[in-house]
Amino acid sequence: MAAARTEFKGGSRGRGPGSRFRAVGRALRLPVTGTARGIRKATHAHGAGESGLGKLIELHGVNGAGDVMITVALASTVFFSVPTDEARGRVALYLAITMAPFTLLAPVIGPLLDRLPHGRRAAMAVAMGARALLALVLSGAVVSGSIGMYPAALGVLVASKAYGVVRSAVVPRLLPPGFSLVKANSRVTLCGLLATGVAAPVAAGLQQVGPRWPLYGAFVIFVAGTVLSFTLPPKVDSARGEDRALLAADERHLHGPHRKPVKRPGLRTVGPAVTHALAANAAIRCLTGFLIFFLAFLLRVHPLSGQSAAVSLGIVGVAAGAGNALGTAVGAWLRSRAPEVIIVTVVAVVLGAAATAAVFFSTVLVACLAAVAGFAQALAKLSLDALLQRDVPEQVRTSAFARSETLLQVSWVFGGAVGIVLPLNGTLGLSVAAAIIAAGWLTTVRGLIGSARRGGRARPRVA
Repeated sequence: MAAARTEFKGGSRGRGPGSRFRAVGRALRLPVTGTARGIRKATHAHGAGESGLGKLIELHGVNGAGDVMITVALASTVFFSVPTDEARGRVALYLAITMAPFTLLAPVIGPLLDRLPHGRRAAMAVAMGARALLALVLSGAVVSGSIGMYPAALGVLVASKAYGVVRSAVVPRLLPPGFSLVKANSRVTLCGLLATGVAAPVAAGLQQVGPRWPLYGAFVIFVAGTVLSFTLPPKVDSARGEDRALLAADERHLHGPHRKPVKRPGLRTVGPAVTHALAANAAIRCLTGFLIFFLAFLLRVHPLSGQSAAVSLGIVGVAAGAGNALGTAVGAWLRSRAPEVIIVTVVAVVLGAAATAAVFFSTVLVACLAAVAGFAQALAKLSLDALLQRDVPEQVRTSAFARSETLLQVSWVFGGAVGIVLPLNGTLGLSVAAAIIAAGWLTTVRGLIGSARRGGRARPRVA
């Protein structure tokens, strides 16, 4: 009788309403938990989970999703909500107010982070938390249209760059065995692109609800990123043997300590490979900045044949995003043995695409140029990262990334400024684009090929 009662109770529990509710709950959670398990499996593959790289990949995905939320909100306010002539002035004002101070502040980011060698997780958390708070500030500014939107946007930009500098500097500390630097960087970047692609339509939908809602979404995402920053492994904060060195401009400073004391320490010279790669990347970044702004205004006035202005912008934007994603994915399969050759090749390809599009201006060629430029920027940047991580001592790597990111950002702004002021003529504009990339390629190709033939240089000592 006792056994029968036990069986009856067990069967009642199995067939009761509570069991049915639990089954429904499991069914509703399955898409979320299944997706989360799939993401975790992908980001933690090939030893990335054990080394901690997987958690950094996931954090970068959160960063990309939050950034695109803010970008959609600001783009709708600064660009799309006003006529073309007024939009050009407002975009120029945005570049001037946000980027001019950033040009002065960015060189401070690296040395400042070097002073906090044991707090890189905290630095990334602060960068996330600051953007969460600034998203709330912007949520009020985008509605009122106050000038306070620009300082808040500057704060978001500086916090974003500070996060990027720290993230790039800690990647070498989290490399799994047998992982190349280009492959690790490409995996991190690809996750950011995928997160951006997923979050962009969500941000657009929130924008339809109201201009504040994408910023509310960014607030939630960056709060999550603040928490996730502290889940990175403790070795991210390890600073054993770290130091700072002086930026020297000639070969005689490459070895041995400096004879004279210096007032401000910085980064030691690492040879021509890094400087030429940085110059080539600056040309590509200048090109992409130019294309973004020039094509944005050109296609509003002169849409692609048979398409509306919105569809034309969408086609070019999707092409650029697809090219960027493809370049990042290709980087995952390339080794970092000759990043110089990769840079020379992709710059030559984008130069040919720009020249072809300038001569035979058409819908297809404009979209192809956007895709090739996105591809080249992604792959060239991954190769530059590999060179910096290969040739720059870890002791000063944070400063190296801060200075390189500063130059690339300034190059992007310069290209964007040219794109804003240039007359809206397709052939003229793409001829200027070809000239920009040609100048970068012709001045760096010889040095990069020479470095590749020598097999790179030995890592210099730090004074």
